[in-house]
Amino acid sequence: MIAMHSTQQNQLLAALPNDVLQRLFPALELISLAQGDVLYESGELLRHVFFPITAIGAIIYLSEDGSIDELAMVGHEGLIGVCILTGTDRTNNSVIVQNAGYAYRLKVSVLQQELNRTEACCIGALQNILLHYMQALITQIGQTVVCSRHHALEQQLCRLLLLTLDRLDDNELIMTQEFIANMLGVRRVGITETAGKLQEAGLIKYHRGHISVLDRTGLEKKVCECYQVVKKEYGRLLPPLTGFDVV
Repeated sequence: MIAMHSTQQNQLLAALPNDVLQRLFPALELISLAQGDVLYESGELLRHVFFPITAIGAIIYLSEDGSIDELAMVGHEGLIGVCILTGTDRTNNSVIVQNAGYAYRLKVSVLQQELNRTEACCIGALQNILLHYMQALITQIGQTVVCSRHHALEQQLCRLLLLTLDRLDDNELIMTQEFIANMLGVRRVGITETAGKLQEAGLIKYHRGHISVLDRTGLEKKVCECYQVVKKEYGRLLPPLTGFDVV
């Protein structure tokens, strides 16, 4: 139920000083997002940013030939629309909902107003948190590129599954093979074969778009270093969630 959700479920909102959060809170709109929803189109004017709490967004690049490459995913640790921090209101990337759930939506104008406040302490608090997040996101994007160029498909799939698990409360993922293939920029047959091997090894159970992770430790043994690089950077730069008290 919507009433059970809180701003404290998003790491960035939870880390804000109370006075800053109280100013933003009236403008934060809790919305439900379905898998496949398009939050931004490439080149589109950004009117809102999103703070996911249970949903996960995928930042993707759509080529002229229609191929898709995932650059990063954003869940309860982050902000969708981070380009606003650079002073622009458009992005060359698109964002779709990878996993259904809830997010807080905030008008860009409200966030910009808060960033432009004259009180130095407020500017420092909000900008510091968001810039730390931007640095972590840049690391994730960079490792995604490295992973896609240099690592085996099995390692890439394990990375995708583990990063998704880190942003969910359970071990059940709703992802079709077609969706995963699009995110990794590979043919579906490759995902079918690779997922089959992970299932035979007892690491996952896959059935009609539902993936149950049976052995997370096993996945961590198979994944490349990209996963730990990203995880450590987020842990270094972002404060942990400390509770879910409703504002």
